[in-house]
Amino acid sequence: MKKFFSTRYTDFSFDLSLFLLRAGFGFLIFLNHGLPKLTGFAERKDRFYDPFGLGSPASLILIIFAEVFCALLITMGLFTRLAALVLVIAFLVIVFMRHKGDPLKEFEDAVLYLLVFIAILLCGPGKWSIDKLMGK
Repeated sequence: MKKFFSTRYTDFSFDLSLFLLRAGFGFLIFLNHGLPKLTGFAERKDRFYDPFGLGSPASLILIIFAEVFCALLITMGLFTRLAALVLVIAFLVIVFMRHKGDPLKEFEDAVLYLLVFIAILLCGPGKWSIDKLMGK
């Protein structure tokens, strides 16, 4: 019981937590958001949100890049900080542009993903990653 109220942690628990955070959230973004956008590209390309005036297909391609390729990189722990930066930017756009004026209930998940990817950006890939194996 004393352990649950302690502020101490072991290197193992930190490495495991970072791995679970990185792999879990990276895979969730890929599976629940990126993959459906990739497979449904034709249906979405003409009506996708276009925050910068690039056109709906270009905006959809950019978010697919973030939610598929960057999410898989984070899941593997490869170029983790760069991939996390791309996802942070994507979720900043989602939270502060796409859902501007909406009630928090409508975009709570996006805020949670944003916070997780900021944490990954700041902490890095952790010990159990391809980045660590490559010495980055």
